[in-house]
This record gives sequence, structure tokens and C-alpha cells, in this order.
Amino acid sequence: MARRVNPIQDRARRAALERAAYLAIYERGYAGVTLADIARHAGVSKGTLAYHFGSRTGLLAAVMRRFTRTVTVATRRALRQAGTPEAQLRSYVDNQFYGVENTRRFYTVSLDFLAAATRDPELMAVQRDFLRETLALDLELARLGGEEGAGERARLLRALVEGLSVRFLADPEPDLEAYRAECLRGLRALLGWRGSGL
Repeated sequence: MARRVNPIQDRARRAALERAAYLAIYERGYAGVTLADIARHAGVSKGTLAYHFGSRTGLLAAVMRRFTRTVTVATRRALRQAGTPEAQLRSYVDNQFYGVENTRRFYTVSLDFLAAATRDPELMAVQRDFLRETLALDLELARLGGEEGAGERARLLRALVEGLSVRFLADPEPDLEAYRAECLRGLRALLGWRGSGL
């Protein structure tokens, strides 16, 4: 008789394995991490990883789907809960730069994943999904400057955040508040805002 799988426990198990894989990728790098490394990090066998994800590529694609979705969902929720356009802008920035270690970890893994995706069509499909999700979110924010030109502002907004994230990674002692302030200034300029608000 086949073992019955509890779907809630199965989802929780997958989530825990994806978190362990994310940390292993951060520590060892996408190119250097193996299923054995991830299994050790998660305290499971390689067979457990294969059962849940099929392959190393399947696991790493799942990791990026989970963590990029987590960031976009958290940012969207923060934008909706903010009461004013200025509060929305600040919430957006806080979600792009959300603690020194978390920011370093997320952007390190993201850039590593993007480099790997340039050579793997399955991973590139995940990367393109992420770009679509973030562009939709960026468009929401870009519309705070009006409908006209919102698409171009959204692309520039993304370029600003990604450029700052690369600088953040290269900075040996990043000042989180300085990066947030620089991002806010850039976003206000893109939106055509003067001073600290509309």
C-alpha cells in the first residue's frame, strides 16, 4: 500500500527544503552548490530532494520562484497598506533594502541565479516570470507619477533598484539607510516629485 501524503505537511516540507537550498546557494554559490550540500544543509538525504524536486535544476528553480514571490507579495502588501503615495514609496524602498544581511543574501542569490539562467532555458523561464511580476509591481509604483510614461518609468525604476543592489553587494560596509535614502531620491526624481512628496 502506498504511503499517504498529507498535502499541508508536504508543502511545509518543500518550503523548508527550499529555505535550506537558498542558504546553501548563498554560502556556496549556484555553480558550486551540489544536491549533497543542500541535503546536508537541510538534514535530509539527496533522495528526499529528488523526490520533491526531481533534479538540481528543479530545486533551484523552485527556490527562486519561492523567494522572488515572497519579495513581490510582501512589497505589494506593503504598498496596499500604505496610506499615502509617500508612504507607498517608502514601503517599496524598505522592501527592496530590508536589512543588511537579508538584502545581501537575496541579491547575491538573485545575481548568481541570473548568471546561471543565461545558460539554462528552464532557469531563464523562471527569471522571465520574475521580471514580469516585478514589472507589474514597478508599474503600480510608476503610476504614482501619472499614467503617461508609466511604462518607461517602471523600467527605469527597476534599473535604479538593480543598480543600487549591485553597488550594495560590492560595498564592504553598506549603510542601509544611505541606500534607502538614495533609492528614495531616485524614485522621487523618476516620478517628477519635488521635495519629500507630491
